[in-house]
Amino acid sequence: MVRSDDETTETETGTQRDASGVASGLIRPGGISYLHIPATDVRRAADFYGIVFGWNVSGHDTDRPRFDDGTGHVSGAWMTDQAISREPGLLPYIYVERIEESVEQIKAHGGEVVTGPCPEGNLRGATCRDSGGNLIGLWQQARR
Repeated sequence: MVRSDDETTETETGTQRDASGVASGLIRPGGISYLHIPATDVRRAADFYGIVFGWNVSGHDTDRPRFDDGTGHVSGAWMTDQAISREPGLLPYIYVERIEESVEQIKAHGGEVVTGPCPEGNLRGATCRDSGGNLIGLWQQARR
């Protein structure tokens, strides 16, 4: 659907895109909006993030599958030409609603739990490795 008032279109999946084709949720000054995730097997990584976190993945049959995270505010692709991030440096944390279930899904789909889940102030957190070995964090609001 094209709306002439602001020149956006809506795709079949409901994603709003501007005239250049960029998803409107990504256009947030100062916001992190795009990531390259290192992977030795991009298809396996795409399956992992799609199943475990519910990310919208496209291009499964290509050498560079792409994703939109669950919020639509971060997009990206898996890359084979970048080193796996096994040690903490820049450590992305993904919000989950049920951290215990999420770590079980991670283990069931080729990842591993490094720490937690455990309390961190008014949150619960964990660190895990994805199916390719990248260190990632998980967090959820602590239940009252």
